[in-house]
Amino acid sequence: MRHLRLATRHWDHVMPIATKEVSGYENYDLETRALTPDLWTERDLDGGETSFSRYVRARAAGDDSVTALPVFIMRGFRHRCIITATDSPLETAADLRGKRIGLTGWADSGNTWTRAILRQDGVDIADADWRVGALTANHPIIDRIGPIDVPENIAPTENDEPMVDMLARGALDAVMTPFMPPGFYDEGSPFRPLYRNTQQAEVDYYASTGFIPGIHVLAVQTRILEEDPEQATALVAAFEAAKIISSERRGKLLDITPWQNEAMATATRVFGSDWMSYGLSENATMIAAFQTELIAQGLLYNEQGVDQLFPAFDAVTTNAVLTKGITV
Repeated sequence: MRHLRLATRHWDHVMPIATKEVSGYENYDLETRALTPDLWTERDLDGGETSFSRYVRARAAGDDSVTALPVFIMRGFRHRCIITATDSPLETAADLRGKRIGLTGWADSGNTWTRAILRQDGVDIADADWRVGALTANHPIIDRIGPIDVPENIAPTENDEPMVDMLARGALDAVMTPFMPPGFYDEGSPFRPLYRNTQQAEVDYYASTGFIPGIHVLAVQTRILEEDPEQATALVAAFEAAKIISSERRGKLLDITPWQNEAMATATRVFGSDWMSYGLSENATMIAAFQTELIAQGLLYNEQGVDQLFPAFDAVTTNAVLTKGITV
């Protein structure tokens, strides 16, 4: 099998590929990065992590130069990603009706899911004033709306002011961000999560939807699959094997908090032993729900079929790859 150059962010569940711990897939060179790679402009990359929103919209526009595989590398709940001032009276998504909301990117997959929380509580795009910009002064000043026609109530932040500064002085009522600003969890922080109990809000969300939102997906240059179609199943098998290695050592070698075991026990009781399952059938409901949101939020006009988004796979093939008993 040919040598492939891949790139992802530094997720623990992909590290066994980067460190050549996955037996049989030593020909994959996985580079870990601080930022998500751009598979459309970095043509020297054979594959890697990409935004699910960007991928779906590219396919809908007729760009099939990149092909996704049913491996959602990044996924997570979004209730915790809405922050407000510590002394704010706001406590739920419904409270954001008519408010000023900042966010780190308009078309981003994660922010699409976060806006879905507001829509679920009756707050649509037209029901708030939106500002898009950098979270802190250390984040890059870039175009965070992109070539998308947006309503007048959506605009970049003025003078590139960091959104944490705007939130602190009351120019914003809330901010949507995938990663918290420095010091957010420290005692005396000027900010807090919007929801007083984000974990319960997310458990309720999971109970109603049956999924944890998928944000980034594994993709490969289509030319690679045209030259060697077997790379599709091989890549899924390799990332599944890496995830298993990561999961098995998590209880021994990865102490994120002094309460690591308790956190793992709680998550297992709610979500089962594998909360980030790969495959098509496992993610069909989530994929459909995401496209429903893209359409409702004006980012997509027509839903794409699963065979259009994941042409190298069908449910039977994927399940066979994931259950064939990979040796690692």
